[in-house]
Amino acid sequence: MRVIFVTTTLLLLVAGSMATAQTGTKNPSSDKQQGPWPAPVGHRQPRVDQVPSEKDLNNPNNAANRDDAALDRKIKSICRGC
Repeated sequence: MRVIFVTTTLLLLVAGSMATAQTGTKNPSSDKQQGPWPAPVGHRQPRVDQVPSEKDLNNPNNAANRDDAALDRKIKSICRGC
């Protein structure tokens, strides 16, 4: 008898919460997006002063560009037809 009582009680609790979830009112204005969602923390777009300048990308005297050119020559001899 006790098992039937506990089972019935649990079923009523579950059924009641499901019925409440189904009959909840919906706010029609919540469907309309108010604007773009904010970016997650750590994923913001950098500002102009935080981005490196692009004017030195083609400067052959720059050490990084020399290293890149040397690496490009090495890769070209390895990877043919790419």
